[in-house]
Amino acid sequence: MYQKLNLRKNMKHLGKKTKYNYNKPDDQLLEKFSNKWPSHLYLVTFVQERDEFTSVCPVTKQPDYAKIEIIYVPKQWCVESKSVKLYLMSFRNHGAFHEDVINRITNDIAGLLNPYYIRVIGNFASRGGLAIRPMVEKWNIYLNTDLPTHEELQKDHNIQRRIQQWDMRQDLRQ
Repeated sequence: MYQKLNLRKNMKHLGKKTKYNYNKPDDQLLEKFSNKWPSHLYLVTFVQERDEFTSVCPVTKQPDYAKIEIIYVPKQWCVESKSVKLYLMSFRNHGAFHEDVINRITNDIAGLLNPYYIRVIGNFASRGGLAIRPMVEKWNIYLNTDLPTHEELQKDHNIQRRIQQWDMRQDLRQ
């Protein structure tokens, strides 16, 4: 029924011994694979739970903990999950402000995948009673005239409803 995929031969990390890098963000850790459903508009979501993502405040050098959410609508490419984990871990000892972190993650993944849509949210733990939650969205930023037509969107008209449902679920969890 389904063709067995041999993705490991093209992947540097999947199924291989892991070498960890905690010193600086490295977009070369991100790997992509071909989207087997390019005619479908669907969401791919990665959620890194609280305290799993860490970076360092560039001023105080104290750790910043966050829940990172990455949501995208793939076009030709999808990002491999282990490479996302390794990439996010590469921020661990890197000094950057929250807004910089989320913009960098968005730009690196969007640059790799060229998706129809991407949204990255950083839900950083509060310090002194103030939580910072930067969010970056890009709508087809690299595709210029290659947007789906209204008729194509009607075939999968649920995309906006799914994004709105995701937002509502996130609001209920907070």
